[in-house]
Amino acid sequence: MAERVAPRRPVRQDTAMRTIRLSLLAALLTAAAPGLAAGEERADGTTTLPVPRFVSLKSNSAMMRSGPEERFPILWEYKRRGLPLEIIKEYKIWRQVRDPDGTIGWMNKSLLTGVRTGFVRDSVRTLYVAPDLQSRVAWRIEPGTVVTITLCENMWCRVSNDGRSGYILRNQLFGTYPNEVIGG
Repeated sequence: MAERVAPRRPVRQDTAMRTIRLSLLAALLTAAAPGLAAGEERADGTTTLPVPRFVSLKSNSAMMRSGPEERFPILWEYKRRGLPLEIIKEYKIWRQVRDPDGTIGWMNKSLLTGVRTGFVRDSVRTLYVAPDLQSRVAWRIEPGTVVTITLCENMWCRVSNDGRSGYILRNQLFGTYPNEVIGG
């Protein structure tokens, strides 16, 4: 019987280097596949999108497996539509993902969507009406809440949840990279 090894946890990189590597990877993917538009799917099921990147769960039931095929055992069943996940590898129609707790496993691409969401980290957070700590408080949000990201610039993200919106410091969310521009 073949020995199975759990997916290795990637080593954290300096955020500036990570941003540079993401930009270089996107440029290389575009140059390596001149017949494909950004985000287009290749014949093998992989895409021209940058890796790593953030996505979210498409439905309220999604299985994470220990490997990139249905023959691998299920590690977790996720029951939270919109939960942000980080794609760290692509293999055919399978995506190796990392959840907000750092758990790594594989999901079929059909379970994922490009809608950008964030997961509020650690403790109750304050959202502001403007991207400024001196602005009026919009509301407070519980840790573990999933929000829709509508805009991120510099150190702030504009998010919404249940009809309310506000600005939160980017480092208080899982679901976006430092200095990544979203929307706008």
